[in-house]
Amino acid sequence: MIDVHCHLTYPGLDEIKEQVIEDSRKKMDAIITCAFPDDWERALELAKKHENFVYLTLGLHPTDVVNMSDKDIENYTDIIRDNRNRIVAIGEIGLDNHHFPENLHKKRLTDAFVKSLNLCEELGLPAVLHTRKAEEECFDIVNGEDVGTVVFHSYTGNLALAEKIIDRGYYISVPTIVSVSKNIKKIAEKFPLENLLTETDAPFLSPYPEKMNVPSNVEHVLSVMSQLRNVEIDEIDKQIMKNAKKIFRI
Repeated sequence: MIDVHCHLTYPGLDEIKEQVIEDSRKKMDAIITCAFPDDWERALELAKKHENFVYLTLGLHPTDVVNMSDKDIENYTDIIRDNRNRIVAIGEIGLDNHHFPENLHKKRLTDAFVKSLNLCEELGLPAVLHTRKAEEECFDIVNGEDVGTVVFHSYTGNLALAEKIIDRGYYISVPTIVSVSKNIKKIAEKFPLENLLTETDAPFLSPYPEKMNVPSNVEHVLSVMSQLRNVEIDEIDKQIMKNAKKIFRI
């Protein structure tokens, strides 16, 4: 099993990350953790310590972009370049119309997103997209850039766009809220396994009320997919792992 997107160095998980990783090793093949500008060094050290089990992505999340100066963004972009051989993707990057509605910071966010996509092309790395309530916009922007591999992280958009994403050869990552989202459930049931991944977005999106999400809960995603498709978990897991190895070269 693989969790292709979580945040091991985010408050909540950061304090217990070693135990979480130890527990995950019992049933999982790999974890990909996503870091932010304020925790990238801890995340990098964690990936080094748990080499070949914990992998790392770095990127400029929309909520970081609006709080950083142009110089800060430039410096962090250089950090990503410097660590090109230590990361498996650039992300999460994109737009967010939930936190920034009514075109708030739109030009700045869009410019940063495009620059991040250009960086993916420059470094030959996949893009992991944050598209909260901005799925259509992100899809249109990505299509206008020369990005080879694109993952729509924790996709919650409509099914018509999801079909376009798959037709374009991109990937959709199914999160742990699959059991409570009608659209995600339909994607998990009907869409080609060759274009799907599994994630938790831990410590967010817990499938269990009153409990913090952890990477091993990716088993919940596989279980739901197995029930929906009437296919053995092992068969689904095998294809998901194949996809992840191809995308992230792990």
